[in-house]
Amino acid sequence: MTALVSCPQIVTSLAAMAFLVVSALSSRTIPAAIPGDELIRRVIANELRSEERDHSHWMFRLETATKNGQQEVDEVVETKNGDLKIPIIINGREVTAKQREEGASRLEQLIHNPETLRKSAKDKNQDTARSQQLLRILPDAFVFNLGERQGNLQQLVFKPNPHFHPRNREAEVFHAMEGTVWVDDTQNRLAEISGHLMEEVKFGSGLLGHLDKGGTFDVKQEPITKGYWEMTLLNVEMNGKALFFKTITVRQKISRSEFKRVPDDLTVAQAIDLLKKQIGSFQMPNSARGVTGGTGTTVLRAGLW
Repeated sequence: MTALVSCPQIVTSLAAMAFLVVSALSSRTIPAAIPGDELIRRVIANELRSEERDHSHWMFRLETATKNGQQEVDEVVETKNGDLKIPIIINGREVTAKQREEGASRLEQLIHNPETLRKSAKDKNQDTARSQQLLRILPDAFVFNLGERQGNLQQLVFKPNPHFHPRNREAEVFHAMEGTVWVDDTQNRLAEISGHLMEEVKFGSGLLGHLDKGGTFDVKQEPITKGYWEMTLLNVEMNGKALFFKTITVRQKISRSEFKRVPDDLTVAQAIDLLKKQIGSFQMPNSARGVTGGTGTTVLRAGLW
């Protein structure tokens, strides 16, 4: 005959099981929820430290689209002297042998006439400085509240802080937005920030120009290898008027992928050789043929702006 388990034995077994579950849960490190304003300050501080320490250089694929519907895919190599690039796809079609030769010739000229490269590096450094400035004011310019959670990513919903007073045009546009931020709070990194203009932004009471209500932006960055995050998407769409009634159409859309690290002391000549080898072995995927569309073009360094 099968032995029957008494009620006391069942209770004891359940109690033991509950104890094991509680012990297992208590042994885990479960991050406690902290206020949104505090979390964003912690993340931004780490972003700025990471940017300051990161002197790595990369080869990657850059896809851009112009406001007139043109699309270009370039292979890019970063060096301490500036970034070099050569087109591999234009308007959905692989570049011709002649276009490759012309691209390689333009790169070779940089060795003997590096002024263009120096100007590009200067512009890039200025972009980086502006992006860091905007990151620094982010925690003060907005009020952040916790939103939903997806795995390691925590959403923060932001709106303008009424007590913040912008000191320049970039900050003025920035402060007129509301939107969301996604942060990886296990690594204290920004994963995505998107927003839209809640109202028209006027410069000089409108005499110097304005940006229309409803303009949007979206920026994403991802870990490309352990310890390194890079921007992978930038999409900005703004419209307005500038001084002397010039129409502003700020439409910038780029994506970056297929990152490969290159030596930090890579010379311009070595970077050119890398690009030549890359385009020499390039095989255009069928999925990329005939693809066009998108709006805008710009090139930015790592970071979110």
